[in-house]
Amino acid sequence: MNKNRKKLIMDAILNWLKSMIGPIIILLVIVAGVLVIRFYKPAEVPTETIMVNSYAGEESSFVMENDKLKFELDAANTQFQVTNKTDDSVWYSNPQDAKNDPISKSMKLEQEKLQSTLLLTYSTKDGVDTLFNNYAYSMAEGIYNIEQGEDYIKVFYSIGEAEKEYIVPEVITAARMDEILDGLSKKESAEITDSFKKYDINNLKKRDNKEELLEKYPLLETEVIYVMRDTVKDYVKVKLQDTFAERGYTYEEYLESKGEAGGANDKPVFNINVIYRLEGNELVVEIPFDEMEYQSKYPLYYLSVLPYFGAGSMEDEGFLMVPEGGGALINFNNGKVAQNSYFANMYGWDHAISRESVVHETEMYFNAFGISRNDASFICILEDGAPYAGINADISGKKNGYNFVHPQYTLLHREAYEMGDRAAGTIYVFEQKLPAGEKIVQRYRFMDGGSYTDMANGYRAYLEEKYPENLQMNTDENAPLMVEIVGAIDKVKQILGVPVSRPLELTNFTEAKDIIGDLLGEGISNLSVKMSGWANGGVQQKLLKRVNVVSDLGGKKKLQELSDYAAANNVDFYLNGITNYAYDSNLLDGFFSVLDAARFVNREKAEIHPYSTVTFAAREGQDPHYLLKGELIPQMIDNLVKATDKYNTGVSFQDVGRELNSDYNRKDLYSRSHVLESQIEQLSALDAAGKKIMINMGNYYAIPYSNFVTNMDLSGSVYTIIDEAVPIYQMAVHGYINYTAESLNLTQNQEQILLESAEYGAGLAFTVMDETAFSLQNTLYTEYFGAEYDSWRDKILSTYNRYNEELGHTFSQKMVGHEKLNSDFTATTYEDGTVVYVNYSYDIQTTPEGQKVSPRDYLVVKN
Repeated sequence: MNKNRKKLIMDAILNWLKSMIGPIIILLVIVAGVLVIRFYKPAEVPTETIMVNSYAGEESSFVMENDKLKFELDAANTQFQVTNKTDDSVWYSNPQDAKNDPISKSMKLEQEKLQSTLLLTYSTKDGVDTLFNNYAYSMAEGIYNIEQGEDYIKVFYSIGEAEKEYIVPEVITAARMDEILDGLSKKESAEITDSFKKYDINNLKKRDNKEELLEKYPLLETEVIYVMRDTVKDYVKVKLQDTFAERGYTYEEYLESKGEAGGANDKPVFNINVIYRLEGNELVVEIPFDEMEYQSKYPLYYLSVLPYFGAGSMEDEGFLMVPEGGGALINFNNGKVAQNSYFANMYGWDHAISRESVVHETEMYFNAFGISRNDASFICILEDGAPYAGINADISGKKNGYNFVHPQYTLLHREAYEMGDRAAGTIYVFEQKLPAGEKIVQRYRFMDGGSYTDMANGYRAYLEEKYPENLQMNTDENAPLMVEIVGAIDKVKQILGVPVSRPLELTNFTEAKDIIGDLLGEGISNLSVKMSGWANGGVQQKLLKRVNVVSDLGGKKKLQELSDYAAANNVDFYLNGITNYAYDSNLLDGFFSVLDAARFVNREKAEIHPYSTVTFAAREGQDPHYLLKGELIPQMIDNLVKATDKYNTGVSFQDVGRELNSDYNRKDLYSRSHVLESQIEQLSALDAAGKKIMINMGNYYAIPYSNFVTNMDLSGSVYTIIDEAVPIYQMAVHGYINYTAESLNLTQNQEQILLESAEYGAGLAFTVMDETAFSLQNTLYTEYFGAEYDSWRDKILSTYNRYNEELGHTFSQKMVGHEKLNSDFTATTYEDGTVVYVNYSYDIQTTPEGQKVSPRDYLVVKN
């Protein structure tokens, strides 16, 4: 009994001890946490010191010159002018009469901005943005330097709340001073020591306050020191700087001496260097990222480069050209002062930056803007750094009296991070650093005339010079017709009472073959076909780690038969694919979002939501998709290409050549410029191998390697500040590549898109399916309601046949001219003299030669 009792007691004790293990461990963790908090002292973060520039040169100006241009920079403020020797036009970095501008005269900040060559916005972790202009924060303070080389002029700007800085000790020990003076003559030594005051704690003068000196210079307690006098002039400091440098004095010693003199400046200061070069009739402006300096607590957010170069005054005549659609003009002084300024993102939105709502997508697909002023003009071509740019343009009469356009670069991208219960409010997380080795390059090409046709010709010449091997004139004798055939979409079905997404056949491969045969039978010869929704679940494809043909469409055998039929009949046949995203994908599809999704700056997965066109917010009840991590996208491109190779087809990219998306994964960053270069590398290799390539929209860098562009935004979005839409990009590329606008049967205004196609030299596109619109009920694909082939067949044939008969011969020619005869009447001219008149009005229009053009119609006049 006693033994049993003892055993029970021991068991009870053991159980009690076991039950206490968890609480004891928790208690120990809490105690450890308290001790860490109580006694932990964070390591001191060293002060980030930015060396401040200064200029004390004797030159009043710096000049570069060639047979086309003359560049003159004023050393007093670094503003400059460029003279075009062809027409003697002079272009200024800043308005010459800005100080007398009546509109901004009472606004100090606007006056400073007008006299600046850089506008810089920095931020903080709290998301507070501050604008610095380099007139007030650099030029006026003289904290810049200038260097001229054999073929360049370089300006080193320090921008911020800082004084001129010279690498001369503010405090130096007597022992180190003796080393500096060693070997110098008595006179040379005196020239140095006269700028300093010597202090010895054991031999102070009566007027010296010992306590104040020790507080200010703690080193004085153990060392004899020299302290620079406050009265030393800047020109003397320049000489001292050279002498100290020659005697081996280092920048590290200088920083130490600043600490001895009371510490480094902790106010925001930025170093940005601008390089100017002349290349023929071009001014090239370069800003290296690796030379930008900033304190991590003040991240660089935006940078505007030469914001008022070439700005037109209220007395000037001219226009601003922005790359909206194929090009758009904003007339000087157009009086639209109540309208918003123009701004759009180069190459569209970076989907690795999250958005709470989407009101309007801005996307520019060519990399140039320009200014025409008093019958002279230039275009500025954005090269390196363009993926980070947006184009900003505005007219006179708002905050100042000038019309201007310039790029604004987003440098260190940021994301909001909700603190939740841990703290009130929101903090912002920024990219850790600027992309290594990258830079901004802006190429200003000066034209021989002032029209937008001159600008288009200049841009075409740029492309021809840049891509001489890739841009070759095509030999088409007929207008291009692109037909997209929709294979399958995804639709939710009930399987054993469980909702499951399954492919829904809209056009199988045999039916697609019949559609192609029907069009060929009607005499259409320049036919290109894009097959969408053929693999991995349909139009919104699952991840392309494995490419599986949708079996409901007929499988691999029928797809091969379709491809063979197209090839035998000289039809360019493309299989379409999505390479940037994972739709409705899971582990069974090879997708694990934790590992495979790109990251926002705040380290969250790049989850992309569809947005409502009514509320502009994310649609409720509709699943998001994921942007793929940077290293996966090239693999998906390769997988798609290999799949198309099996069937001997061309490849159509839904997103490559249209989108540039970063991946802000801190361990493996992919910047937009990195992605651009990656796309170029893969497209170039495919083109060199003879692969036919179809892309959407047609970003300029992808054009040289592509065979066909679909869904090109011809006229762009309607901004009220814009006065005219014009085909500048199309004048540059027409004849080199075929392109179409969106499908005529899916657009909201078929007549308008047809007229724009005639004006902009585009081919025609249609999207079709074999099934009726009824099959789309209870799906998310309402955009295909107008895609039934049988309903559109006759309209496709009649529209194309007339278009081809009248315009077919122009597609192997350059577009050499364009004119707005009035606000609703245009004329497009080709190399052989053919003129295409387009009447957008609801009245009859008359050509200069007297021909009548019916309302909402086009007329082709052959020479």
